[in-house]
Amino acid sequence: MGATARAEVTDRMLIAGPRHLRAVLDEYVAHYNQRRPHRGRNLRPPDHDDSITVPVNDLAAAWIRRRKVLGGPIHEYERAA
Repeated sequence: MGATARAEVTDRMLIAGPRHLRAVLDEYVAHYNQRRPHRGRNLRPPDHDDSITVPVNDLAAAWIRRRKVLGGPIHEYERAA
């Protein structure tokens, strides 16, 4: 994850000090383990329960919501309610 964190976050942000770095890395680790899709895990994050499957619906009619992570360098997408 070290090279990934550097490429996706720290190379794109100006880090103001040790406390800022810790806050940025904490948020990125949460994103990486809970939301970011991983190819080796069938596009599921590491903290995802393998036993839960979600049916595929018609996404053409669905609204998608985008959420900025770390102020914008990373985005998460989810279906809007």
